[in-house]
Amino acid sequence: MVARIDLDLAHAYGPNPQQDSDYALLPMKMSFQAGGAYALLGPSGCGKTTMLNIISGLVKPSQGEVRFNGDIVNDKTPQERNIAQVFQFPVIYDTMTVADNLAFPLRNRRMPEAQIRQRVGQIAEMLELNGQLNQRAAGLSADAKQKISLGRGLVRPDVAAILFDEPLTVIDPHLKWQLRRKLKQVHQEFKHTLIYVTHDQVEALTFAQEVVVMTRGRAVQVGSAEALFERPAHTFVGHFIGSPGMNFLPATVQADHLLMGQHRLPLGDQLRLSLAGTESLKLGIRPEYIAVRNAPAEGCLPAQVLRWQDLGTSGLLTTQCAGEVVRVRVANHSETPPVGQTVYLQVLSSHTCFYEQEAWIA
Repeated sequence: MVARIDLDLAHAYGPNPQQDSDYALLPMKMSFQAGGAYALLGPSGCGKTTMLNIISGLVKPSQGEVRFNGDIVNDKTPQERNIAQVFQFPVIYDTMTVADNLAFPLRNRRMPEAQIRQRVGQIAEMLELNGQLNQRAAGLSADAKQKISLGRGLVRPDVAAILFDEPLTVIDPHLKWQLRRKLKQVHQEFKHTLIYVTHDQVEALTFAQEVVVMTRGRAVQVGSAEALFERPAHTFVGHFIGSPGMNFLPATVQADHLLMGQHRLPLGDQLRLSLAGTESLKLGIRPEYIAVRNAPAEGCLPAQVLRWQDLGTSGLLTTQCAGEVVRVRVANHSETPPVGQTVYLQVLSSHTCFYEQEAWIA
């Protein structure tokens, strides 16, 4: 049965944790809906693999519970939880053929050979391994071996969940997009609960329906790709999602204005109400949403051009503005201002976000 997975736990590898830094996972509550496709996204050491291993049963949480479809499974093994897990490096039998590797999990469960052949053929076709089914795995490339490892995780039709721990790390870059598309196809066809660990935002945002962004043992936002980009709930999400990430500028609310450095920006009525009672905050704005003007205008901040980078389909303008480095993505056919020139940046729009103590407030 496909599993709904509920976590209410914390985990520390050492005894008697006293402070946040003692925890690999800080106290959290989280749910993964049955049949959903999720990604755990964050930098190395943020706790995402620890969470995955707790879900699978390879690690027992030091505090709290893991539930599958409402049942506590803390003391159950991965086999008892009916989990399939795909690791960063291929886990296959080199002396077996590709077909036998794919069939191995099914033969362990004594599935009839006719059904095994059908299922192996289905997965091999999906991963484009048809032409290699009779080859021994030992002679294959790292890419092909990882595709076999993916296939071994996907071949069982009865799993409660399939967990992926950075499975595309060893895959050649030009094949990653193809395999992500295949994984989405598998999910759409079989509706497994899929949880995918990665530090690559492109992998996470293109694969998952919901992305869990993690930092320092804490899940700071769960949402769709659009939500993470448009309304980051935490400054870390704004910084981590996007290339480059969100710009942040310190500001102080003064009546109906924002004071930014020596400059004042008028606040509209709605924004003034939203920020009422706030003093110091951060203004967050994506490089894609800043307008550049050559002359002073109301609502614009002066900025000095530091650098221009041609990115092919667009350009990246790096400026110094209100004491901070601010990056602006502009159309590549735009007239490029020379280094040292003053330009004026419009940073207030419907896309602007405001943060107090790193959390989104408006």
